[in-house]
Amino acid sequence: MTMPPDENRERRVALVDLLDRVLAGGVVIAGDVTLAIADVDLVQVSLRTLVSSVRALPALDAVSAPSEQATDG
Repeated sequence: MTMPPDENRERRVALVDLLDRVLAGGVVIAGDVTLAIADVDLVQVSLRTLVSSVRALPALDAVSAPSEQATDG
């Protein structure tokens, strides 16, 4: 069974288009790094970063604000 020609082609996305999508919606990058020797954790680093455009930040803040207010009081 062969696939139609449109499905066989690679889909290429320009870097500018990808960056535009990421900045329009925002993306959170999270990661943990642990340095251990002989099963002893020496250093642990936890990183969280938000990449977004300035225009998208108020919408993201409005979504996250109710959960933060509930934990403050």
